[in-house]
Amino acid sequence: MSIAILFGGSSYEHEISIVSAITMQKVFKKTPLVNIFVSSNREFYLIEPRDMKSSTFSSGAYKKMQKLEIKKGGFFVSKMFGAKAVEFNTLLNLIHGRDGEDGKIASLMEFFSISYISSRLEACAMSFNKLYTKFYAQSIGVKSLDYQLLNNESMREVLLPFPLIVKPCRLGSSIGVSIVKDKSELDYALDVAFEFDSDVLLEPFIANIKEYNLAGCYTDKWELSIVEEPKKDEFLDFDKKYLDFSRDGKAVAANISQEIQNSIVESFKAIYGELFQGSIIRCDFFEVNGEIYLNEINPIPGSMANYLFEDFENMVLRLASALRFEKKIESKYAYINSIQSAKGKA
Repeated sequence: MSIAILFGGSSYEHEISIVSAITMQKVFKKTPLVNIFVSSNREFYLIEPRDMKSSTFSSGAYKKMQKLEIKKGGFFVSKMFGAKAVEFNTLLNLIHGRDGEDGKIASLMEFFSISYISSRLEACAMSFNKLYTKFYAQSIGVKSLDYQLLNNESMREVLLPFPLIVKPCRLGSSIGVSIVKDKSELDYALDVAFEFDSDVLLEPFIANIKEYNLAGCYTDKWELSIVEEPKKDEFLDFDKKYLDFSRDGKAVAANISQEIQNSIVESFKAIYGELFQGSIIRCDFFEVNGEIYLNEINPIPGSMANYLFEDFENMVLRLASALRFEKKIESKYAYINSIQSAKGKA
C-alpha cells in the first residue's frame, strides 16, 4: 500500500503543514509515500522524496516541479497524449487550518471519489470553529470551560472575570492567542486576535491547570495513543507548538490516576463517535478539581500526533483498509421519464 501526503494549503498554518509533511518522511519507514503540495494559490504539485526539505518551498523551487490536476479518481500529470494518474492507495490530509480542517479538502475528496484519511465535512465544520466545538461537546455530555463570544463589530464588553485567554475562533497552533491578566491588556489582545478572525472566543485562564492530550481513531477497534501531559509554561505558544510539529520521537505517558485516564478515554470516545470516522484526531483536555473538560479537538494534529503512538505507521495502514465510502446514488431518471411519457414524448 502507498500513501499520498497532501500538505500546504491557503492558511496561516501553511508552513506548519510543510513541517508536518517533512516529518512524515521519517515516520513512514516501510510505506511508499507520494507527496502532493498545495501552494498558497491552491495549485497542486508533485514533490519527489529527495525534494522534501524546507528550502524547496521557501525558495519557490516547487514551482518547477510537476503540476497536478485533480479529476475523478485522483491526481493526474498532464502529458502530450493524455494524462497519467499519480499512483497511490489512500491520501492522508495533512493540511492544517483553512482548506484542510474546514472541510474544503474533504469535499474535494468525496466529489472526486478519492480514498482519504481525514475528518469528513460535518466533522470539519464542528471542530474547525471553537464555538461549534463547545456546542458539540455540550450535546454529547462532555464538559468545556465557560466562554464568551465577541465579533469584530460588537462592543468589547467582557462578562467573564479576569484573567482571560483570548482565542481566534477558527485558527489553531496558538496563533493570535493571548493571556489577558486585567482590563488594561484586553484591547491589544483583541486587536491581535481580530487580525486573524472576525470572531473571538474568551475563556477563563486558570493558572497551572493540568492539560492532557489523547489521540486515536477507530478501525475495526479503538486504537488510542498514550495520554500525554504536555510540558509548558503558562500555555503552549506558537513557537513551542511549531517545534512540536516536527516531533517524530516517542512521548512519555502522563503519570495520572486510572480514574482520570478512564475519564479522558471515555470523553475521547464520545467525541470521536460516528462523526470522526475515517480520521485520526487528537483531543486536548483540562483537569479541574478532578473533572475532565474538553479544551479543543484537533482534526488534523501536528505531525498527526505520531509521537503518541507505539506503531503509528501500521495504524494508518489499518485505518486506510477500514475506510467507509460515500454511498453511490444512481440516477435512473424515472421521474423525468414518467413526465415525458405522460406528455406522450419518447
